[in-house]
Amino acid sequence: MEHKINILWADDEIDLLKPHVLFLTDKGYGVQTANSGDVALEMVKKNNFDIVFLDENMPGLSGLETLSKIKNIYPGLPVVMITKSEEERIMEDAIGSKISDYLIKPVNPNQILLSLKKTLDNKRLVSEKTTSGYQQEFRNIGMSLSDRLSFTEWCEVYKKLVFWELELEKSNDLGMNEILKMQKSEANKLFCKYVETNYTNWINGKDKAPPLLSHTILKNRLLPLLSNEAPVFLLVLDNLRYDQWKMIQPIVSEYYRVESEEIFSSILPSATQYARNALFAGLMPSEIEKLFPKLWLNDEDEGGKNMHEEEFMAAQLKRWGKDIKFSYNKITNLAAGKKLAENISNLLKNKLNIIVYNFVDMLSHARTEMEVIRELANDESAYRSITVSWFKHSPLHDILQQLADKKIRIVITTDHGTIKVTEASKVVGDRNVNTNLRYKTGKSMDYVKKDVFEVRNPADIHLPKQHVSSVFVFAKEDLFFAYPNNFNHYANYYRNTFQHGGISMEEMLIPYVTCNSLRLT
Repeated sequence: MEHKINILWADDEIDLLKPHVLFLTDKGYGVQTANSGDVALEMVKKNNFDIVFLDENMPGLSGLETLSKIKNIYPGLPVVMITKSEEERIMEDAIGSKISDYLIKPVNPNQILLSLKKTLDNKRLVSEKTTSGYQQEFRNIGMSLSDRLSFTEWCEVYKKLVFWELELEKSNDLGMNEILKMQKSEANKLFCKYVETNYTNWINGKDKAPPLLSHTILKNRLLPLLSNEAPVFLLVLDNLRYDQWKMIQPIVSEYYRVESEEIFSSILPSATQYARNALFAGLMPSEIEKLFPKLWLNDEDEGGKNMHEEEFMAAQLKRWGKDIKFSYNKITNLAAGKKLAENISNLLKNKLNIIVYNFVDMLSHARTEMEVIRELANDESAYRSITVSWFKHSPLHDILQQLADKKIRIVITTDHGTIKVTEASKVVGDRNVNTNLRYKTGKSMDYVKKDVFEVRNPADIHLPKQHVSSVFVFAKEDLFFAYPNNFNHYANYYRNTFQHGGISMEEMLIPYVTCNSLRLT
């Protein structure tokens, strides 16, 4: 035992517990005793104890009174209450005072030992088990990466990596976290090669089993739900990564049963202007441009690029032959979210209600531009944490709570994810080249070919072509584009920010979740 655990055991009949004290001493614990609450309090003030065993029924200062005074001085000190009584009131008082455990007399030495392990070693034991579990999985994931994976298999690899990322986060094992980070980086490198090889075939129907993509997901998954009686609420949380969904899932599960969860792929560019318009139109961007020439705006055009999602969705519903009443609500600030929450009951008469929530997107941009947000979300873990904190206190959480007792279905999805970028790649272009850091489109561009997925003819992947010589390039892995002018300044400014538009598991492999309200289960 590296650090000798020091125990204080307070009991007015402490002499009768001598065998227990000797047992713990033999096991390597340091044990000091007190025969009253007053003596225990004095000892706690003068010594550093790791845990206190406290008899509930002592003359003078009772166990509960002693517990209260100890917690006032050292709120984090674990206290195990030992009592002869199983009276409910006493147990409620003790538990309400934040005891770590309680035991009913007569106790045997093994019960004491188990309580110690449970109270003091729980975090360490969980951490060790988590580390051991990932060590075993590390080899399995590594072996699967050496195979020629299908899209479904890539989704399974990504799910496993996210699972262990969230588990190891709790263990604080820096060494294993670093190994996972390296394995995830290797997986992303291979995923980029996979996308580069297969993406054009996906888009052009030349793959026997193409993944569901931005423009096909709603037809395949939302359309069947619209035949049921229950209204459907489609929540599109911009920029929501799969790991962020797994963090908010426990909150959603308090009110809804997750009926299905799957991963589909964002189209390229994995950016709002392209992926979200494709989602609502059920069409690839070049098809949207052709059918809605007055509504589609290219990168070089002035004006908002996501201003017509409601019209695109209406047209898609018409193509499906669905003459239904639907609402479309885009939330970009707190006031709009609160206003929607206040009027949510009015939407229940619609068959479909679409709510686009822009918070996660705003968070990623704010993190780039505002120093205070950079500090709050300085790594992947903090980025996830701040997303959960927002969700808990957002009008969206309020909306979900309000709808929980209604007979409805909720669909939670997104348009694309984000990746934390670390290294800059040089690109040269004229003033008309777009500003996105993860993809570039324009003419006469110069770039590092090994860093990008290059599409010399945008029509090959159903993207608009603004000029005869227009090219699209997509940054791979965790790279981002920077111009040679002031290269070091921009490389340092954007390094470790969260960006989207390129090729990575985080940007492209995104969640589509269907939930039932408890009234439907």
